[in-house]
Amino acid sequence: MTHEEHHAARTLGIGKAIAVLTSGGDAQGMNAAVRAVVRVGIFTGARVFFVHEGYQGLVDGGEHIREATWESVSMMLQLGGTVIGSARCKDFREREGRVRAAYNLVKLGITNLCVIGGDGSLTGADTFRSEWSDLLNDLQKAGKITAEEAKKSSYLNIVGLVGSIDNDFCGTDMTIGTDSALHRIIEIVDAITTTAQSHQRTFVLEVMGRHCGYLALVTSLSCGADWVFIPECPPDDDWEDHLCRRLSETRTRGSRLNIIIVAEGAIDKDGKPITSEDIKNLVVKRLGYDTRVTVLGHVQRGGTPSAFDRILGSRMGVEAVMALLEGTPDTPACVVSLSGNQAVRLPLMECVQVTKEVTKAMNEKKFDEAMKLRGRSFMNNWEVYKLLAHVRPPVSKTGLHTVAVMNVGAPAAGMNAAVRSTVRIGLIQGNRVLVVHDGFEGLAKGQIEEAGWSYVGGWIGQGGSKLGTKRTLPKKNLEQISANITKFNIQGLVIIGGFEAYTGGLELMEGRKQFDELCIPFVVIPATVSNNVPGSDFSVGADTALNTICTTCDRIKQSAAGTKRRVFIIETMGGYCGYLATMAGLAAGADAAYIFEEPFTIRDLQANVEHLVQKMKTTVKRGLVLRNEKSNENYTTDFIFNLYSEEGKGIFDSRKNVLGHMQQGGSPTPFDRNFATKMGAKAMHWMTGKIKESYRNGRIFANTPDSGCVLGMRKRALVFQPVTELKDQTDFEHRIPKEQWWLKLRPILKILAKYEIDLDTSEHAHLEHISRKRSGEAPV
Repeated sequence: MTHEEHHAARTLGIGKAIAVLTSGGDAQGMNAAVRAVVRVGIFTGARVFFVHEGYQGLVDGGEHIREATWESVSMMLQLGGTVIGSARCKDFREREGRVRAAYNLVKLGITNLCVIGGDGSLTGADTFRSEWSDLLNDLQKAGKITAEEAKKSSYLNIVGLVGSIDNDFCGTDMTIGTDSALHRIIEIVDAITTTAQSHQRTFVLEVMGRHCGYLALVTSLSCGADWVFIPECPPDDDWEDHLCRRLSETRTRGSRLNIIIVAEGAIDKDGKPITSEDIKNLVVKRLGYDTRVTVLGHVQRGGTPSAFDRILGSRMGVEAVMALLEGTPDTPACVVSLSGNQAVRLPLMECVQVTKEVTKAMNEKKFDEAMKLRGRSFMNNWEVYKLLAHVRPPVSKTGLHTVAVMNVGAPAAGMNAAVRSTVRIGLIQGNRVLVVHDGFEGLAKGQIEEAGWSYVGGWIGQGGSKLGTKRTLPKKNLEQISANITKFNIQGLVIIGGFEAYTGGLELMEGRKQFDELCIPFVVIPATVSNNVPGSDFSVGADTALNTICTTCDRIKQSAAGTKRRVFIIETMGGYCGYLATMAGLAAGADAAYIFEEPFTIRDLQANVEHLVQKMKTTVKRGLVLRNEKSNENYTTDFIFNLYSEEGKGIFDSRKNVLGHMQQGGSPTPFDRNFATKMGAKAMHWMTGKIKESYRNGRIFANTPDSGCVLGMRKRALVFQPVTELKDQTDFEHRIPKEQWWLKLRPILKILAKYEIDLDTSEHAHLEHISRKRSGEAPV
């Protein structure tokens, strides 16, 4: 890419003006998007305006449309809701209102509009755009604007970002706010679980989602609910009997708690509402269980945005500015959305069309079609939920095959959820499932026991690793390991863990030459806070660690509110992998994040210090600097702290925090529970197939490279990759993959921290079409 192209981003916006508004229901993460639009807009040389109170502000004009500055979006990243306000607006629905809105924009020379809201808000934006030239004609005829003004504003560019906690917009895997809403729900479910353990109780929990069951579905997957009611898939006609039977079965298995999740829009096959009260009355009348209803309501919209939503909002905001400034009169209004972990641009009206088709299918009671239109990701969730909740495990103990499950490496939140789903899916398939304590060491020492269905009960929300985990590699114990594989008749291994799980897998492959017993299929599920396992964009546990760091940074920044100027230097975990430092930097609004993968010199440190000195002269009184623990052996956290302390004398104080092991602890986030549950299910399905394939002359013999895999998320799909093939992609000395997708987000971090850098626009999303997106691979 030439320097000229690099520089283009810096001048792309000169002479242009962008307005940003949030409309419809508020959603956590909207502020991150607004902040990114403002800062990237200013970075490109454009003027950026806030529109307060949504479309109402656009219609009313005046004080409602104000120019934004760099500082005006400071400290809003961690706030929930939307700082610039939102309103449901009747006026904009009338043509008269849209004429007034057009007048306000023309007068300020604004021809680019970024709308952050749900499908209603985005449809409104599209209508506005299609009428634009007519509206200008009206204004010119009425003598309100001159021919010159009309010519200057001859076309309006529109880009939408979907902010909605329901995740009900087709064309994007996650809408801004969904992940945070799940965080609120899970916090409450966890709290309810602890009180219910004290009594034997049944809880009916009603979550938002009038027309979309996403929140209800993912919640039930993330808490192991007994039953879920969603509008897209009404229960069978005899559901009352089925539900009561399920609840009493769970009780007889020794569970003290039943959880039933209901989406507020839940219906039966005839379209009649199923309310939480109906369910409660049914359970009380038929089973006599002590049953309580909790309706979550607006709690779900509240609270601080999760790390995922802040990063999503920031990435979408950057992409929106680029899409607006690259727009021409011929480009359709587009919506910037997320597919897997890639930003894509989709034509706004195609997405709205499909979203409307879902509603139409549901109104016509074509529920299967509605499910399909929701996309692969939704379908995958539903399939796994049905398997784990609705299938009775086989009673016979003969056991088709014997599969062992273990944890290797350091503890990571979500490991227990992965073990739970692996064990239960294994049992459902009729396998005998063994659990191994203390990793490869336990496998060598024979610390192995059989797990039944209730063995893993209640594991889904627990942090750490209940099986115990060790960093020991198998190489020096291959003989004992082989002996135990024979002794316990182990025919397949599911290894859940970090970099050691992957290198352990490679050693098992090597060992096959020496020991025939090791010729059994195995699969590695990446689980580590460092997110450094080759072959996967995400690891179980990294999202939880990220949220912990993020919350801590918020608190640390807040501790200095109202005091004199202060800079915090914070050390994060991750080994040599800079994922946590980079992503937490994006999510917490850091001024710099030092990582091993992007070498830095004393000149960089000097530039960062000078940058903070300049920043402290403004109204912004706080600085945040993150340093990955192994980013540089000489520029230690202490060194950087001392440097900042010395250089900041008289201008700012410095403080340092080493976050340490709290990053590995805590209850897993909804993302990690859901991801781990689906990874476990997928791994077990693969395993059963592989064992059948490798069955020869009454025994298992698996010797091909594809019988030892890492299951990873790659861009848009979960894929199995032979560990031996991943060798070339690995930097073994530093225990990281040679190529890491998140490094492309580093420039965004710097731009949002006001560094004069070149933004590489070669990575930008191109306009895709939704039909292709839907048939393509969807993520987990």
